[in-house]
Amino acid sequence: MLAVLVAGCADPGADRVSLAGAPQPPASPPPSASPSLTVVSPPPSPMATSGPARHPVPAATSLTEPIATGAPLAATGAPRFFVSARVPLTRFPDGSKSAVRTPVPPAVHDAGTGAFIANVPLPPGVRSSWHLVAAARDNRTFAVAGWTGPERPELRFFLVRLGADGRPGRPVPVTQTDPDDLTLVHDLALSADGTRLAYATPLIGGGAKISVLDVATGRRLDRRLTHPLVQGLSWAPDGRSLAYVQGGRAIAVLDLTRPDTDPAASRAIGTATPGLPVESLAHTPDGSALIYASGHTVERVPLTGGPARVLARPELPPGASLGLRFSVDGTGEHLLYAHDWRAYRIALADGAVTSVPITAGERPGEGESPRAAW
Repeated sequence: MLAVLVAGCADPGADRVSLAGAPQPPASPPPSASPSLTVVSPPPSPMATSGPARHPVPAATSLTEPIATGAPLAATGAPRFFVSARVPLTRFPDGSKSAVRTPVPPAVHDAGTGAFIANVPLPPGVRSSWHLVAAARDNRTFAVAGWTGPERPELRFFLVRLGADGRPGRPVPVTQTDPDDLTLVHDLALSADGTRLAYATPLIGGGAKISVLDVATGRRLDRRLTHPLVQGLSWAPDGRSLAYVQGGRAIAVLDLTRPDTDPAASRAIGTATPGLPVESLAHTPDGSALIYASGHTVERVPLTGGPARVLARPELPPGASLGLRFSVDGTGEHLLYAHDWRAYRIALADGAVTSVPITAGERPGEGESPRAAW
């Protein structure tokens, strides 16, 4: 399973890769055309950078308090929009062994119909979408990953905020301070107040790390784990802990208020049914429980421990993977996952499932199925 997952997230910088049809960085829309994103956080550091160029950045250990203690962004009722993200399209023309990659943008969709609303603009230096997207509770604030292209392939994070009509505002690049080029990220999560990004990466030589990044200053703090595969990151509503999945089976919680050397900093919640992987987690709005999918069975387990309760058993779509990568909205009542260019919505109150086609503004239906968040 690990081999399959790593292959699915393969290094985009493979030899002899070219980029076809790369778009120019979008012109910034006028203030009246789309909303801007206001980050509730300390003022940006003068060392922060707005593009891919290298500038002096804060030391990786300079984020002394990884917790996010701001007020959670308010849920706006049933979700009206979702954002889809996919990787560049890859093809091998005329039997060539050299891959040509065509960039594709992230997109905003109507949550009820799946209809395309608008492409998400990319910040300077980012040439394509990547398949990582996370949402805050308000159904308006999203963290997205982008790809810088084949010449120097790296992943870049940025934030975007939607207006009342779903139109995206200007992208806000997040200063990144990883010591090495960031080419492989297993998961991405945005804190409830929108001030912290958490992401999981494997480490050379074994193990993994969960990094917490201040979106306004780029200051970062890492927590190291022994297992190389960490997925399903989810922020607690109070911003003081992160839930995660280790090795596709074990569910645990990382207490960010405790030092890394404290054995109690990470505690186990439970394990999945043998043979059924867990790929995603989500806290309930009150922070008392976690929602996860063991295979395709959606369950809820209290953070204090105890038996899990089944919320839904959606029918397995043809060709679906063994695990379910999903997003839960800010109300905690609706779950979303994507497969084969369809968005599946589950009402967690009764387990009812509806699906709609995902339409795109550019190259619809081509390439891998996108990932989605709301």
